[in-house]
Amino acid sequence: MRIVIAEDDPLLREGLALLLRAEDLDVVDTAGTPGEFLTAIDAYAPDVAIVDVRMPPTHTDEGIVAAVEARRRQPGLAVLVLSAYVEQAFATELFAVGAAGLGYLLKERVGRVEEFLAALRRVADGGSVIDPEVVGQLLARNRRPDTALSELSPREREVLGLMAEGLGNTAIAERLYVTDGAVHKHIRNIFAKLQLPPDDRADRRVTAVLRYLDGDRR
Repeated sequence: MRIVIAEDDPLLREGLALLLRAEDLDVVDTAGTPGEFLTAIDAYAPDVAIVDVRMPPTHTDEGIVAAVEARRRQPGLAVLVLSAYVEQAFATELFAVGAAGLGYLLKERVGRVEEFLAALRRVADGGSVIDPEVVGQLLARNRRPDTALSELSPREREVLGLMAEGLGNTAIAERLYVTDGAVHKHIRNIFAKLQLPPDDRADRRVTAVLRYLDGDRR
């Protein structure tokens, strides 16, 4: 796995590089600005990019913009975005053109090394990850009665949050102490209430979460 890191904080940037190299992962380059990051993408054609949301010069959304441009230049590039805060607009902007090979994590997750590495590998394998804290805060923050999500039961919301972590049916069943069949039924209900048909070409699990993050009204 060839990795490029884009992070303007030199301590975090080098810390991430050391952590990943200790796991025998190939960090081919690090960058402190969006320009340096895109140059590294062109030069090394990595498998995965780890990108900070807020980068110079304005420290607003430069990282997201650079990540989208990197995937335009290198289709199929896996991107794991790190953010210090829950930023709904950035999460939905990142996933707007598809969810495969994309992840959005809070920076605090890096300190939970096993979880962070599991998320990185899932994204590198073409999966999708949304930080459970992002989902949890938004579920607590935004309960508008006129959204499709308001139709979900409390248990279905729990399942939706675990889906966002990238857990499969069996792992969700183990977490909630229910059967695989019960989880399958909950997920089927979620897809039905959010009007996500079986032939949807998108990853329906991630799409279901993004419907909430985007405040989708029906």
